[in-house]
Amino acid sequence: MSGNLVNGGSAISCPHGGRVGPASAPSSGVRIDGHQVPSAADVFTVSGCRHTVDGVPHPCVTVRWTPDRDSVLVDGAPVLLDSTSALCFSAALLPQGPPAVGATARGVSSR
Repeated sequence: MSGNLVNGGSAISCPHGGRVGPASAPSSGVRIDGHQVPSAADVFTVSGCRHTVDGVPHPCVTVRWTPDRDSVLVDGAPVLLDSTSALCFSAALLPQGPPAVGATARGVSSR
């Protein structure tokens, strides 16, 4: 298990460019760089997906994460890494491909 921890500052998108994020505030109280850390227990939604099939809209609406069995846990739920397996789904629960997790800027300051 390796990868960068996903947090509220992570840029996540569906395969068609829609924005992915937690449906509500992450359930854990853990923060990194001032952003809450979501877990596999949180519900993720997609907004702005423009995927069509034969001209008919079939946007991604949710994401399901499938963490490794030996993942790091926060409040009993696996944390999400940029390498965690996931799939985006349409409203009809059809898989539409994996989300893309962009690099997360780390807050560093010096005095």
